[in-house]
Amino acid sequence: MKTTHLLPHTSLALALVLASGCSVGPNYHPPQTPTPGKWSTALAGGENTGSVETWWKAFHDAELDSLIKRAVHANLDLKIAEARVREVRAQYRIALANFGPTADTAAFAGKDRMSKNAPLLSAMTLPSSVPFENETYLAGFQASWELDVFGGNRRAAEADRAEVGVAEAACRNARIIVLGEVGRNYVALRGGQRRLEIANKNIKAQQAALDIARDRFKNGLTSDLDVQQSTALLATTQAEIPKLESSVAASIHRLGVLLGEQPGALASELSRPAAIPSVPPKVPVGLPSELLLRRPDIRKAERQLAASNARIGVATADYFPKFALTGGGGYLNVSAVDWFSPGSQFWSMGPTAQWRIFDSGRIRANIRVQNARQEQALANYERVVLIAFEEVENALVNYAKEKSRRRSLEEAVKAGENSLKMANQLYSKGLSNFINVLDAERSLYQSEDALVQSDRAVSQNLIALYKALGGGWE
Repeated sequence: MKTTHLLPHTSLALALVLASGCSVGPNYHPPQTPTPGKWSTALAGGENTGSVETWWKAFHDAELDSLIKRAVHANLDLKIAEARVREVRAQYRIALANFGPTADTAAFAGKDRMSKNAPLLSAMTLPSSVPFENETYLAGFQASWELDVFGGNRRAAEADRAEVGVAEAACRNARIIVLGEVGRNYVALRGGQRRLEIANKNIKAQQAALDIARDRFKNGLTSDLDVQQSTALLATTQAEIPKLESSVAASIHRLGVLLGEQPGALASELSRPAAIPSVPPKVPVGLPSELLLRRPDIRKAERQLAASNARIGVATADYFPKFALTGGGGYLNVSAVDWFSPGSQFWSMGPTAQWRIFDSGRIRANIRVQNARQEQALANYERVVLIAFEEVENALVNYAKEKSRRRSLEEAVKAGENSLKMANQLYSKGLSNFINVLDAERSLYQSEDALVQSDRAVSQNLIALYKALGGGWE
């Protein structure tokens, strides 16, 4: 920027700041975000507007509680996030230290020799008593204290304080994500084990049906077609086993890593099948207005906005002069014997001022940079809020609809059991084809497997709902 442009603006601003005693730059005001009075999705899955609880306790599963507790203390992502919090807190303390004075001390002892042929000295006739070699002994200190007249340091500390809030919110968000992943993978594990049990049960039933078909074929009571069809159904079911076992192993491995251990460390602990954690009859989801306080990603975006706002003030402070009190003193002598004698003392003190009057527009451009970043941070905050509401609404729909789907699947399983029973009775009396038995077996297996997957989805959708609400960790 040109000096002719700088002086009128800065002179006026200087007078205003000195009169008001305020820091330069805009003061921060948290954005006022409108929130709906209620969720747009009907609470049809047992949800209510009560307080959001620690979600894993609602499943009443001791193993899940144990995994969550260990993950809190051992998960490596959480350790990284916690270390980041400590880092930015220390950075904030550095910013606070800028308000105080600094002092340096030093001591020196050495010997030096001047050149006789140096400029001027070579043109002069000096007596032989003039020494060209000298010993120097120096001990002293330098101190300075910048007076934050225009608030540049205060705005910098304000930005660093907001960054502490960013890191703390990011740490809480990481905790919610990690614990949600523990819950999701634990439910996936129990669901996979349950699917394995159903598949093995059906394999036994289909093997028995195959044995009957073979006996009837040997006795000339049926054709080889029944044997081949029964064999095909059995082989198809058996082919599902490796895939299900791989899924179970992957869940165990993932849980081990989430707990900061080797992938196979939990194999002996989790290999024994157990029930899928069941959801509670009532699910508190809170009010939409509470979401802005509970979601850590919203808090993180708000703190980023506050930091961006403060940095505008830091950039604006470069328009104005910087004042400091400086001083120093010590002892200087050419002899170590009387180095600290009163005659060796020296000192200086006084105020200093520094004012950049020409920088080719760098300060003005930097202010524009910080203003643009503040606008980005504001838009990001608004985007995060909208996404948060979207995630909750979607989670409410998914949870309620999956519960409704599960009820239909439960009826399908009951009907499939009755259908298989009737098909076997008719076939044993010669009143029905064997294909009806095979179709009934296939249909029942598919319904039972779908019901287990729905049980898993209901529990996982509830975990996703709590994650979307930002609840479950206090």
